[in-house]
Amino acid sequence: MSAIIIKPFFHHDTFTISYLLYDPQSLKAAIIDSAIDYENNSGNIAFHFANAQIEFVKDHKLTLQWIFETHAHADHLSAAHYLRAQLGGKIAIGKNITQAQRVFKDIFGFNDDEVSVSGEEFDVLLHHNETLHLGDVAIKVIETPGHTKDSVTYLIEDNAFTGDTLFMPDSGSARCDFPGGSATELYQSIMQIYSLPDNTKLWVCHDYQPNGRELQFQTTVAESKKSNIHIRDDVSQDDFVAIRQTRDKSLAVPKLLYPALQVNIKAGRLPQENKRKQVFFKIPVYTPPAESK
Repeated sequence: MSAIIIKPFFHHDTFTISYLLYDPQSLKAAIIDSAIDYENNSGNIAFHFANAQIEFVKDHKLTLQWIFETHAHADHLSAAHYLRAQLGGKIAIGKNITQAQRVFKDIFGFNDDEVSVSGEEFDVLLHHNETLHLGDVAIKVIETPGHTKDSVTYLIEDNAFTGDTLFMPDSGSARCDFPGGSATELYQSIMQIYSLPDNTKLWVCHDYQPNGRELQFQTTVAESKKSNIHIRDDVSQDDFVAIRQTRDKSLAVPKLLYPALQVNIKAGRLPQENKRKQVFFKIPVYTPPAESK
């Protein structure tokens, strides 16, 4: 059997790498972490990025079987719903998306008809160590919480798609200061990844190109254990938690945080239209407490 074929797509506006992969025998395909083109300043939405993936699927006569999310992203808007409408396939995410839905339903004040807390917006909720198939190719689901509660890694042959859990070695690891985040859990999740064979390829979901270097999106377990700036294999849990929590305090809020979460906890669906066929995102406003006199 031929090895699975992996085609990366780079969404420059959000530094997101989405992966289109397919089994060359059955021509069944999956897309991981696709993105909508969204301009925060104007509110304009387009689908140029997702359309490039759709074009690839059609040009190679593939059948889209799966649309995978590694978690509910806070830095780009998911194109999962759009892809399914255009090509079919099932949208899948970790089962703990329900916890994210519960938290952000409350934050945004959504009604029951706007978002569930059951994950019903997704076709499949994934469990730890569950095995799926892409054609004849097995896909193992590994729960890797820490960045978010619903984070999962997809292990396909000798390829691990880590989402935001790990970045390239010179970028480290994901932040843990979102609701449900935990640096302790992230450490334990990364140790799961580090227990994979050293030659396992790690495919990351973001590359911010530190110091202006060229785009990179694939490393190995061995290289990450040796040189990851946050978590080599000789870094203790306590040291990692201290590093991660200190760094998180210095990070700005992602610029697409609120639009992204309103879409991504609903499998890529935009908010409901109002009577004028308009769509709006909600932005919470946090005011400082009144000064005592």
